[in-house]
Amino acid sequence: MKIRAAVAHTAGAPLSLQTLDLEDPRDDEILVRVVATGVCHTDIVVRDGMLPTPLPVVLGHEGAGIVERVGRAVSKVAPGDHVVMTFNSCGTCPSCADHAASYCHEFFPRNFFATRADGSTALSREGVPVHGNFFGQSSFATHALCHERNVVKVPQDAPLELLGPLACGVQTGAGAVINALKVGPGRAFAVFGAGSVGLSALMAARVVGATRIIAVDLNDERLAFARELGATHVVNPRDVNAAEEILRITGHGVDFALDTTGLAPVIRSAVESLAPRGTCGILGASAPGSEITLDEVHFMSGGRRLMGIVEGEAAPDTFIPMLIDLHRQGLFPFDKMVKFYPFDRINEAIADSEQGRAIKPIVKMTEGTR
Repeated sequence: MKIRAAVAHTAGAPLSLQTLDLEDPRDDEILVRVVATGVCHTDIVVRDGMLPTPLPVVLGHEGAGIVERVGRAVSKVAPGDHVVMTFNSCGTCPSCADHAASYCHEFFPRNFFATRADGSTALSREGVPVHGNFFGQSSFATHALCHERNVVKVPQDAPLELLGPLACGVQTGAGAVINALKVGPGRAFAVFGAGSVGLSALMAARVVGATRIIAVDLNDERLAFARELGATHVVNPRDVNAAEEILRITGHGVDFALDTTGLAPVIRSAVESLAPRGTCGILGASAPGSEITLDEVHFMSGGRRLMGIVEGEAAPDTFIPMLIDLHRQGLFPFDKMVKFYPFDRINEAIADSEQGRAIKPIVKMTEGTR
């Protein structure tokens, strides 16, 4: 079938809207008509050539849409179902067998190599292959093929155009707090970076009953917004030393810190803000091979911990519907972060994300769809 897709041809260049050919779904694949897709920092990093995803490629990995066709081996969803497409996994490695799919042994090839497991791609233009299957979907397109492992059925009456970011960015931040760090009632929590991931973590910390929720960012407007979403304190490192200010606020440091920036100096500051026996989670790295330096005595003598977290350690089939329920109850207002764009303005959406003009852009393929 013919589809419309945004194609990355050259590292760092704007995406190009083109008509492509999409193969019919194989026995284990699902054809989804994409309603809307979130723009994530990972899409931008890959577009800029910072990870070894081959070009040309159709990116997009926070897709929400309606199932149109399913392969003969698919039983999880049926045509007409409303779905969100999340990260992909193999389903057979030790991590997947242990219900820890975000640490799938094949996470990188299944999500970043932009081919099927057999090396093929379902996308082409005038007979020339275009890489697809990015995060098992490539949803910067009007239609996408995904898999049972990375499709999540959602309620028919949920606002489908809003739900895509739950698949990655929002799931990552909220899951880091709820699933990985297991922040509990009465605890002190600090998030470093008040973008969509950090703000999702902040909202989750409020949901689980943390009593001191500290947002750290260089942007005063973002910090003001963090207060609207539930931060009890905000810190701008331009004005004060962040770790020292957090120690002043709490008296002994936070029980949990979360870095969303991937920057080594910020990670060090987050660790230095921990109370004894505190845990710091990190969600990314500035570049492959980057290193973190810590004060060994401070880190060891306080029994502090540092852990990497992928996709919020979420089981998407249950976690994404839970976030939808929390949103319905008014407890998780992630819609306040969102700004919508029509598909033909996808490069504007990406630029606004890069420049901080939009916290969580979502591109809509059609108007008025629920």
